[in-house]
Amino acid sequence: MTLSDTTIAELQELAGRYPQKRSALLPMLHLVQSAEGSVTTEGIERCAEILGISTAQVSGVATFYTMYKRRAMGEHHVGVCTNTLCAVMGGDEIFACLKDHLGVGNDETTEDGKITLEHIECNAACDYAPVMTVNWEFFDNQTPDSAVRLVDQLRAGETVQSTRGATITSWREAERVIAGFEDGLVDEGPAAGPASLVGLKIANERGWTAGMKPIAGTAKKAARKRPASKTAAVAEADTARAESETVDETKGDAS
Repeated sequence: MTLSDTTIAELQELAGRYPQKRSALLPMLHLVQSAEGSVTTEGIERCAEILGISTAQVSGVATFYTMYKRRAMGEHHVGVCTNTLCAVMGGDEIFACLKDHLGVGNDETTEDGKITLEHIECNAACDYAPVMTVNWEFFDNQTPDSAVRLVDQLRAGETVQSTRGATITSWREAERVIAGFEDGLVDEGPAAGPASLVGLKIANERGWTAGMKPIAGTAKKAARKRPASKTAAVAEADTARAESETVDETKGDAS
């Protein structure tokens, strides 16, 4: 497969978005995947040419990050989190069930080309464990039965929405968005679900705020603002400790 003139122009556009062109390499590789279905040898060569770096440098990036694929992908990428919390909540069972149901192993594609299955690392959605993704959209609180229904819907070409509201497109279409080209669906779905906001709700109810270490000249002022219930000895000890931390930080900055 040969990269089209349109894709080459878009790769050049991405390179022009950054003060240092090589900073565009990650989105450029996602764009190659969107156009080619994987990171191809031609894609690597073209990225290197546009960025003025070696093909070895591009290959090093393409083989380091697991989101970049060196062989053809299915229409949909289905990821099952098998990190600690998702695993103990049922992720391992879901992954085993899907392997059996689809007849594939890890990072393999079904014979009909519809699904590539992969066990994935933590996606920072532990409050909804066990979690799956389809083309990097979240499917929360999954079970073996719901996972099987999901992949069957995808293989049948049905319209599917993630549990957070986003409409599922193909993996290639999702890769184009990750590369930096909008598809008009950015506002679909909530920014965060209720479980993710519990901590913020509690903090607001109790008036909690994030603390900061005192900086130079503020230690004594902070001590003077402490409640009167603190004894003078405790206040002096706190002030001395804060000033000591400030001095240590200043030394670290100077070195």
